[in-house]
Amino acid sequence: MTPLEPIFSWDRLPRVAGDLAPTGGTIRGSPEEFRVTEIPSYLPEGRGSHLYLRVRKRGLTTRDLVVALRDAGIPDARIGVAGLKDKHAVTEQWLSLPWGMREAASALAELPGAEVLERSRHRNKLGVGHLRGNRFEIVLRDVEPGAEVRARAVTDRLAEVGVPNYFGPQRFGRFGRNAVDGLRLLAGEKVPGDRRLQRFFLSAVQSWIFNELLAARVRDGLYRTVLPGDWARRHDSGGTFRVEDAAADAPRAARLEISALLPLHGRKVRISAGEPGRREQAVLDELGIAWTDLTGRRGDRRPSRVIAEDVTIEATDDRQLRVGFTLPKGAYATSFLRELTGQPVDAPAASPGGDDRRNDGDSDAGGDEDGDEDAA
Repeated sequence: MTPLEPIFSWDRLPRVAGDLAPTGGTIRGSPEEFRVTEIPSYLPEGRGSHLYLRVRKRGLTTRDLVVALRDAGIPDARIGVAGLKDKHAVTEQWLSLPWGMREAASALAELPGAEVLERSRHRNKLGVGHLRGNRFEIVLRDVEPGAEVRARAVTDRLAEVGVPNYFGPQRFGRFGRNAVDGLRLLAGEKVPGDRRLQRFFLSAVQSWIFNELLAARVRDGLYRTVLPGDWARRHDSGGTFRVEDAAADAPRAARLEISALLPLHGRKVRISAGEPGRREQAVLDELGIAWTDLTGRRGDRRPSRVIAEDVTIEATDDRQLRVGFTLPKGAYATSFLRELTGQPVDAPAASPGGDDRRNDGDSDAGGDEDGDEDAA
């Protein structure tokens, strides 16, 4: 049997609100209609060996900011970011650089599309995943009649069952084929791109497997429960545990107190026990690989569901909605918006690495420990 070609498609990923009428509509009429504000894990103390900068950008990737600082003389490794932010949006985030190199910060003030909003100091470099999440403020245009009522029905459902924590299309690059290139690397083929891009391709394989496992749980009626052999996470404390008594833990999952963690296989994460492991092996077999092929990646476990907080919905006219919501780090706004609109949200990015619009660095949610991307 020819292995499955892992190309991203929303058609493979069922909605959990699929029985409800969606709003329809489109996003990104302009960058100002897609706003992302980083919610940091901590604020700078006002003293220390690192300069912290809160930066607003428009039409730029986070990498563009890093490159501007690098060109001003700061090595990449000395520049800190908590996560990468979308190019096609107005976004705010923190960056850090060594206090002794603070003069290089002027490069950001001179960069068109970037504005330094705040400066402070802190004792440590900002690290990937040093954030709680992101706040999104998004305009939906050309929505269906009655969209506000539809939106409230969908968001009520998501508040009850959680948002499926799918990796969005940005994760899979041009034409959704990053995981295809990852499989080519695993097969020993030469794939164009530097080491950073090749890491991205391999982590896309992990992400594609995760999406397939989550989609199967939605289709099979297992989205709101846990299975013996699962690992699970408490939504309030973040504590994780292995599920030994699924009958006792299933009611907690149904109440959205806990959610199953699904694997991103790697050297730290092998095949699960029991039924979860059988499901994982089936997807690996479809791809024609073994979990041991992914031991070049660290691996982790990622929540199958996330909770959207502080959801706001406002009809600004008959064909337009303004939607606000906060997601934890690692979650994609595209998954939330796809549940709402019923539309394939965000075509795959035009570059192999993507203008990643997830939420923040894979390492925080169980993906790419190198923090190659971000979320929206």
